[in-house]
Amino acid sequence: PFLNTPKSEFASITVEQALNHPTWKMGKRITIDSATLMNKGFEVIEACRLFQVAPDRVQVIVHPQSTIHSMVEFVDGSLLAQFSVTDMRLPILYALTHPERIASEMRFSVMDLRHLDFCPPDVAKFPCLRLAYEAAEAGGAKTIALNAADEVAVAAFLEERIGFEEIPQIIEEVMAATPVGSLESIKKVLALDAEARQLAEEMARQRSRSASPVRAIP
Repeated sequence: PFLNTPKSEFASITVEQALNHPTWKMGKRITIDSATLMNKGFEVIEACRLFQVAPDRVQVIVHPQSTIHSMVEFVDGSLLAQFSVTDMRLPILYALTHPERIASEMRFSVMDLRHLDFCPPDVAKFPCLRLAYEAAEAGGAKTIALNAADEVAVAAFLEERIGFEEIPQIIEEVMAATPVGSLESIKKVLALDAEARQLAEEMARQRSRSASPVRAIP
């Protein structure tokens, strides 16, 4: 929703404005993630894991009409694009029935298309996407910290305890405090997740009122 909003106005963005997505009807967290472009960042990480490709081979393209949801480029230079209605039930349906496809009432007509717009994302304006790429490159602990910090920061914004522009600030600080490394067990994953959430919450509290200095994750 803030594609054409100047970054200088991000500090005054309200929860209501951020939840007013122009094309999708989704839950609150993913709607805010869409507004910060963090949702695209998570999709980059997902694509890297699912298809075993490096982050620099996954490109994010801003497409205001939300008509094309993904594209794959083949070795001969041709592109295969997936068009569909903007309805979260469709990807959920496919996720539940994969590798099969079952009939649904959701229909999309290319005759309804008037034009398709594309542009590169502005990572200076939307730093969450940059942070997600950095986490994808580092892997392991950084991806856990990214998700944990985002969830806490988004919740704090929805509760009006921090501003919209402070979401990526908290995430970046938590990631900076998280050492690079792999996690060999689910126990370590859960422990790091809890540490990152606690640190993000401390940072959110600092931004809403004075508090003691923020510590680093050991």
